[in-house]
Amino acid sequence: MAEVINCARCGKKMPGLEKPPFGNALGKKIHEQICQGCWKGWLMTQNQLINHYGLSTINPEHQQFLIENMESFLFGQGLKTQIDTTLQGTITH
Repeated sequence: MAEVINCARCGKKMPGLEKPPFGNALGKKIHEQICQGCWKGWLMTQNQLINHYGLSTINPEHQQFLIENMESFLFGQGLKTQIDTTLQGTITH
C-alpha cells in the first residue's frame, strides 16, 4: 500500500507512488513528493507532448525536453512548453 504524502504539486495529502518511477535522484524526489493522481496527470500530458511534437523517447534531446517539462509540471509553474490546440481537428492527411 502506498504511503500518504503531502503532494508538492496539488498540496493535498494523498497516496504517493508505490515505487520511484526512475532509478535516480529525480525518481526518488517524485516518489517522496508527488501523489498518484498528479503523476497520472503528468503521464497524460507527456503523451500529448510526444504526439504533438512527434518526439522520440530514444532521442537524448527529446528526453531532455520531456524531463524539463516534467520537472516544471510536477514541481514548478506548469509546462515550460504549451501545446498549441488552436489547430486541433483541422489537420487532414
